[in-house]
Amino acid sequence: MREIKSYDSTKYVNNSEYSKVEEGIYRNGSHYVTSLSFIQEPEHEEGLNASEISQFPLEDILEEYNCFISDYYDELNVEESVVCYLEFASTELEDIKNLREIIGKNVYNQEVKHGEQVYVDLIIS
Repeated sequence: MREIKSYDSTKYVNNSEYSKVEEGIYRNGSHYVTSLSFIQEPEHEEGLNASEISQFPLEDILEEYNCFISDYYDELNVEESVVCYLEFASTELEDIKNLREIIGKNVYNQEVKHGEQVYVDLIIS
């Protein structure tokens, strides 16, 4: 994933279901949410377009930052686009703040060999 940016969805504007907590972070009931856009990197075995958002490194990001996906933005994640959009959520504000630290960075999985064992590490650079 590269070119990770904050995405301010129109659904957050003038919607009583969402209240702004701080720049890019909203509260929706008991959850804090933020939306990000990004471009996948096929050279890291990620999808070719926005309609095919890869499971990895997404699952590792969710685990690392204790978040879940609360909106897939189906209307934006189409085959004709390489820019992907996702809304991330957590019950903890700190988790969302920490997740937003990946904005502007590259995030991908990389195989690393430790002795005879091969592991997949989440790389954030």
